[in-house]
Amino acid sequence: MGVSIFQVAGPVMIGPSSSHTAGAARLGRIAAKLADDFDFVSFGLHGSFAKTGKGHGTDKALLAGVMGIREDDEAIADAYAIADEATIGYEFHDVELTGIHENSVRIAFYKNGELLCKVDGSSLGGGEVMISRINGYEVELSGNLPTIFVRQLDTRGVLSHITTVLAEGGINIATMKVSRKNRSEEATCVIEVDEEIEEGLLKKIENNPNIYAVRFI
Repeated sequence: MGVSIFQVAGPVMIGPSSSHTAGAARLGRIAAKLADDFDFVSFGLHGSFAKTGKGHGTDKALLAGVMGIREDDEAIADAYAIADEATIGYEFHDVELTGIHENSVRIAFYKNGELLCKVDGSSLGGGEVMISRINGYEVELSGNLPTIFVRQLDTRGVLSHITTVLAEGGINIATMKVSRKNRSEEATCVIEVDEEIEEGLLKKIENNPNIYAVRFI
């Protein structure tokens, strides 16, 4: 069985813990790409993130991550001051999440008091992360490959449209997961691909009346 050097030595990072610091920053960074523009963020800390996260700097790492600060950036230590200067509001609270890893967080993004996006994610160790729920929909998003996230109407022809656009653009699909709560209502599609996606191709995907939003991670 192959073992990654990151599993042995951990990622290049600032902070005492790959799970509570590096993973937290990466979680925040991925989640923020799903929300796009926001002015307030709420962090619900679950399990060990709630119990021991403060001592490991999990709060600063999460806040830094949603502002795009990487896990190896010393600016993590100044996350509160950076957020205040950028007029990004924030709050932390404990929460009990079900069916999820011990090192987990629920990140809710707001703009002008309106909820934009709610993301549940976990830090798995060695800087590896997993987004498991987006707005209540079950997903599997690791951030290890270029990823397209689509909000759509659960109706015939939408997936065919997406795969056709990608095929015509020369993009190979690695994995695809579709999730819905009820038939013929809103659904989500998470697509991992082998190549970076140009903005023009994302616009082509979004150019469908049954697709509500497209995000690239």
